[in-house]
Parts: sequence; C-alpha cells; structure tokens
Amino acid sequence: MTDAQKLASLAAADGGVLTTAAAVAAGISKTALANYVASNHFERVSLGIYLSPEAWRDEAYLLQLRCPQIVFSHDSALFFHELTDREPLQSTVTVKTGYNPKHLTSQGVKVYTVKKELYAIGISTAATIFNHQVRVYDMERTVCDVIRSRNSMETQVFQDALKLYAKHRGKNLQNLMDYAKTFHVEKLVQQYMGVLL
Repeated sequence: MTDAQKLASLAAADGGVLTTAAAVAAGISKTALANYVASNHFERVSLGIYLSPEAWRDEAYLLQLRCPQIVFSHDSALFFHELTDREPLQSTVTVKTGYNPKHLTSQGVKVYTVKKELYAIGISTAATIFNHQVRVYDMERTVCDVIRSRNSMETQVFQDALKLYAKHRGKNLQNLMDYAKTFHVEKLVQQYMGVLL
C-alpha cells in the first residue's frame, strides 16, 4: 500500500479528517502528508489537522482535536445527552485552572475553569451528529454543573434539563448525590430532585 493509499484510508476512517499525529503513527513522513494534503485540496483547519473537501465539517470534533484538554460541559453536554432540544449557539467546555482559554474564547467558545482535582470527575464520551467521539461530562456531572451555574442559564433550558434528567432511564442517582457532595450542591440537588422524582 502506498503512502497516498494509507492516507486516503486514514481520512476515510475518520470522516475526512487527517492529522499529522495519525499519519506519523502509520509510518508516513510529514513530507508525504504535506504532498497528499496539497494535491487533494485538503483544508488546513489547524496545526496538524486537515479536512477533506468532501467531508462534513464536525465543529465539536475539530475543536476537540485542536484542544485535547477540553471537556464539553454545561449547555453542550445537555445537548449531547439529549437533556435539551436546543442546539447551543456556542460550544461550552471546561478546562483545568491554569489553562489559558484566550484562543478558545476568541473563537466564541464559552469556557469554564475548575480545580485540577475536580476536572476529571465524570468524564465520559459521546458521539457527535457525525458520529465522532468527543469527551463530555456524564449526565450527573452535567446536572451538578448546571445547578452550580443556574444563574447564568436560561430558566427554561435549566428547568427542562432537570425534568428530562429525572425521567431518564439511564440516570444514576447515587453518582448524582456523590458528585453533588463533591461540588457542594447537595442541598440544591435534593431540593430539585425531591420535587421531580
């Protein structure tokens, strides 16, 4: 198999996305990658990330590739978990305290920061509409996050999310209460869930 065939296969397997990291891992030189990208009119999305002209642009996946440290949270996580029917106008992500989010906010991404010891709690994955996997907080962490940020959320979105969570077959109330203790929203979670469950 030639380098061009390998690269075509890599791009096809990833929905038209090629990364330098994937090419190098497959034993292809950066020069061969550059030649292939140029001759096949791939768009340079970011450093080391290229998109085929035939590919659908999966913004959430491309954002995750550009910034592997992010975890989709709040409004974005609600949408991934189908706890809202409103697709957010901007992506919402969480990063560790100390991470400089300037390049994200300049692109219209809403960024929350948390202490390093809280960052990894509840990280899971979800599929984008183009079936790429991205990192997202699980439903229980998301419920705690939206309760903590309730004053900056649209009231209807907040209320609908809690109602949908309460009805959700996959909910894990034990995890929810464990997270609620960790994030100091135990009383609020009990109050909201007490009414809905």
